[in-house]
Order: sequence, then structure tokens, then C-alpha cells
Amino acid sequence: MSRRTPATLALDATGIAYRLATYDYDPDAARVGLQAAEALGAPAGEVLKTLMVRADGKPACVVLASDREVSMKKLAAALGAKSAEMMKPADAERMTGYRVGGVSPFGQKRAVPTVIDADAAALPEAFVNAGQRGLQARLAPADLVRALGATVARIS
Repeated sequence: MSRRTPATLALDATGIAYRLATYDYDPDAARVGLQAAEALGAPAGEVLKTLMVRADGKPACVVLASDREVSMKKLAAALGAKSAEMMKPADAERMTGYRVGGVSPFGQKRAVPTVIDADAAALPEAFVNAGQRGLQARLAPADLVRALGATVARIS
């Protein structure tokens, strides 16, 4: 497994302190984020998942704890949109340059608005995907917010 991905290169460019961790990715897991938490031996609330959505048809990125579900109504409001929906996996892969299960908020092909759930943003440290299935970066979510210019909102 390569530890150099567009996400880690983007993290390096920002100067954010992070540590990489690897785990055995299970493509058959019902919930990838929960499987990652279990494999890493971390609480599910500290392993953040990255989702790609469309808000009023425009792409956006969402980061929240792997044991939470996004309220599309709250997400749309946070993005100043009327509605939001999950992006189809093939569209998310084309948009980000990552495979589903390895989507990172860092180093995507094109910068899009990012919303981070308020509870996730308040954590002292958490894992976020580092751009490859089975590769996570442990960092301070506050750094993630600053580096991405993300909006923090209650979306779960």
C-alpha cells in the first residue's frame, strides 16, 4: 500500500500534523466507516467518513463520524441549498479521483464546498481517510476545518 496519495501530498503541503494508520479494508462490510473503526481499534465517533453529495445539483463534500447519518435537510441548509442528496458512487469517484471507500476530503481533483459535522469538528483528534482504502490519517479536526475552509454545522 502506498502511503503517498493526493490526500497525503495535500496534507503535507498544508503543514498539518498527522499520523498515518493502515488497516485491512473489507469491501464487503455493510458500513465501511464502522469496519474501519473496528479494525483500527478506535471509537466509531473518532473515525470520520467522507461523503460526496449534490446540493441543488452542485457537488459538495461532507465529513462526519462513521456512526452518524447525515440529515439531508440540515446539510442543505448548511450549504444554503433547497435540497441535498447523496452522489452516485461512480460520480463521486470521477469527481474526487478516489475510489469509494478511499475518498478523502483532501486532494480531490476539484475543490468543492465542505461541511463538517459540529460534533466531529469538536474532537481533539480523529481519523480521516487519507486517499486510499485502508489508509487513514489521524489529525485534529480543527486543522481539517481550517485547511479546507470548511463550514461547521450540526448535520446529523
